[in-house]
Amino acid sequence: MDDRGQPTIVESPADLEELLAAHPDYDVQLESLNQRQLAWRRFKRHRMALFGAMLFFSMVAIGIVGPLLLPFDKSAMVPIDQINNVGRPPMLVPYFHPFGETEQLQYDVLTLVVNGIGLSLLISVGATTIATFIGTLVGGIAGYFGGWLDTILMRIVDALLAMPLIYLILVFSEFLGGGSWFTVMVIFALLGWLQTARLVRSVVLSLRESDYVDAARVVGVSQVRIIFRHLLPNALSPIIVAATLSVAAFITAEAFVSFVGYGIDPSTPTLGNILSGAQQAIGSGNWWWAVFPGAAIVVIVLGINFMGDGLQDALDPRAKI
Repeated sequence: MDDRGQPTIVESPADLEELLAAHPDYDVQLESLNQRQLAWRRFKRHRMALFGAMLFFSMVAIGIVGPLLLPFDKSAMVPIDQINNVGRPPMLVPYFHPFGETEQLQYDVLTLVVNGIGLSLLISVGATTIATFIGTLVGGIAGYFGGWLDTILMRIVDALLAMPLIYLILVFSEFLGGGSWFTVMVIFALLGWLQTARLVRSVVLSLRESDYVDAARVVGVSQVRIIFRHLLPNALSPIIVAATLSVAAFITAEAFVSFVGYGIDPSTPTLGNILSGAQQAIGSGNWWWAVFPGAAIVVIVLGINFMGDGLQDALDPRAKI
């Protein structure tokens, strides 16, 4: 028991020896922890992961709450008599534009960035959810059944991975009628499950010969139940880490395709579209139009990468933090 009367939690023999050395005259009450509790405890000890989670969820909160406080159709526009052709740098007085204003239409860059964060995160998280589901399903089936089914599925994956990303995006955009954020999200999902499928397949290949899988077969458990009840839950750790990193990949992919003009309609504020609109403004000295949306992308990607690194260590039972 500690000074507050709470049971002392010991995770390893080293912790037990340290605790006994510090309190030689007191009994130590051990508390068993399940894998989820151990993973959470490891994650909390990873300072960079906590910092990354704070960054990421702060940006999520800004993307959700920000548009309610700064409506795009109202706060983004300034009075007509103040419009000029050169834009204005960040200012707090006499007008509150902490990220500055754009040239030509004179949009408030803060409002653009806030709305862009929300839509870019919606696209990336939605695409990650769909892609992870497809990749887990395909990889699980290919890894468990093997044989000709595994060969066919993996050759499809290899063929899609060999094609240029921009070419595939153009084809899918033409087929699905590109320009809307939903179309871009679906395209990313249809192209983003390939790596997850490979990862899940490799994990399932190593797990399908385990003793508990053989025991399930002996007692007559169906193959579908073995896959979804026994194999995929044990492959959950790498799937979660891969999904976390996919969010960062889709954020940068959306920014890239919108920047080159193949993504969402330019009138829709996303981080990529804002950067695309800032190309000409940089030549006029309007650095703020590109710096702030670019900084938002950097913060989101760094936060996700730090968080993914922490999740990888936390979900690995052999890792020590």
